[in-house]
Amino acid sequence: MKKNRWIAGSLAALMLLAGCGSAQSATQQTSAAQASETAAGAQTETTAAEAGATETAAAPSNRLEEIKARGVLTVATEPYFAPNEFIDPTKTGQEQYVGADIELAKYIAEKMGVTLEIVPLEFSAVLASVPEGKYDMAISALAYTPVRAEAMNLSDGYHFSVDDYGYGLMINADDAEEIKGPEDLADKIIVTQSGSLQEALVNQEVPEYKEFKRVSAMSDAFLTLQEGKADAAAVSVENALLFIESNPNANLMIVEPFRFHMPPELDGERVAMMKGEDELTAFVNECIAELLADGQYEKWYGEYAEYAAELGVE
Repeated sequence: MKKNRWIAGSLAALMLLAGCGSAQSATQQTSAAQASETAAGAQTETTAAEAGATETAAAPSNRLEEIKARGVLTVATEPYFAPNEFIDPTKTGQEQYVGADIELAKYIAEKMGVTLEIVPLEFSAVLASVPEGKYDMAISALAYTPVRAEAMNLSDGYHFSVDDYGYGLMINADDAEEIKGPEDLADKIIVTQSGSLQEALVNQEVPEYKEFKRVSAMSDAFLTLQEGKADAAAVSVENALLFIESNPNANLMIVEPFRFHMPPELDGERVAMMKGEDELTAFVNECIAELLADGQYEKWYGEYAEYAAELGVE
């Protein structure tokens, strides 16, 4: 009897010891697992923090770096101002946009090592897109004005008036004896492109007029005059002469010898970029300097003047 009690007691003790051992082992395993999870969590947080720091360090710090990282240069233009920018109706897609300014855009994109995307817009939308930074730049025969210089970065000039072309008045040839300058427009209708340098020149130098019409494109101003809906158009003489040459039956002419007063510092067409993007502006100025040094832009201008005339583009 005593032997049976001793055996039972021994078994109970063994079971108790085994139970304690299992509980201790489970506790140790749980603690180890918790420690492992804590270490893994800490490692994950460190890795995420390091990745975030790397992404922050790699983020472009200006528009020029952003363009290069993106691999695409977006350029806004109004493609109705030959020979600077116009549409070749025989082509489609991006290839349909041609002109001396388009060649300039291609040159800048090639120097950056990126592809070019031309974004066609009305002229007023081109101007509005620059301060907003909607596109990387605008290349659209933009003249310098103090108002534009306050709202956006403007490049150095890349195309300048030659042979005293400048800015003047285009009229119907039948009115040659009646309209010889701004003082003869008091009872006349004058037209030009909205937002253009020509608009500013009219406001400064035409003392009085019957009506001042503003249209979205310079080609619309030419047609308004040609259709007898205006008596005079404020124009870039160089561009207007190309229109007259392409449309010999339009019966239009330039008022001679009148020219709007053009301070030398305002002469020259510019590339426009978002205000404060100085690195991008410096890059564009380097490209312009290279093109001016070998006269390449003027070569493009002449080639596309002939191209537009062959196509009959106005």
